Amino acid sequence: MPVTANARKGLTLQDHFNIEQVSWQTRAPQLIAVREAVFIVEQKVPAGLEWDGLDEAAQHLLAFNAAGEAIGCARLLGGGSIGRMAVLKPWRGSGVGAALLKAAIAYYQQRALPVITLSAQVHAIAFYEKFGFKVCSEAYMDAGILHRDMQRIEPSLV
Repeated sequence: MPVTANARKGLTLQDHFNIEQVSWQTRAPQLIAVREAVFIVEQKVPAGLEWDGLDEAAQHLLAFNAAGEAIGCARLLGGGSIGRMAVLKPWRGSGVGAALLKAAIAYYQQRALPVITLSAQVHAIAFYEKFGFKVCSEAYMDAGILHRDMQRIEPSLV
């Protein structure tokens, strides 16, 4: 599912990015690099929690810059669960996260799943709300970071 995006006017070619649906088997090194940089190094998530054994059976979205470097990712689990959304720090605010989330929503819509769920870090709740997600749990700690569960219901599929 290639998607080309340019979030801001006046950007140079190197600011363009695209999103691809990939498997762990074909793109593990790039997925690992993004998630290690964001979750393990930046957010101090223990590696044992990050690598939970669910990646090989999941589909993944991977964002690449114009040079072909991985800059963001998301994991798509069966049953409509989005997880492991990560964007490298230099690319935050450029539309990469929004493009990943839109692609994830489209992935589940194509499969006629009426409810999409995710576990949001509390600081990111407003971002997910812009895409129709609503908080559906109390706050809880996961890997030392405060989270809340969120869901998006597709009315036409309920």
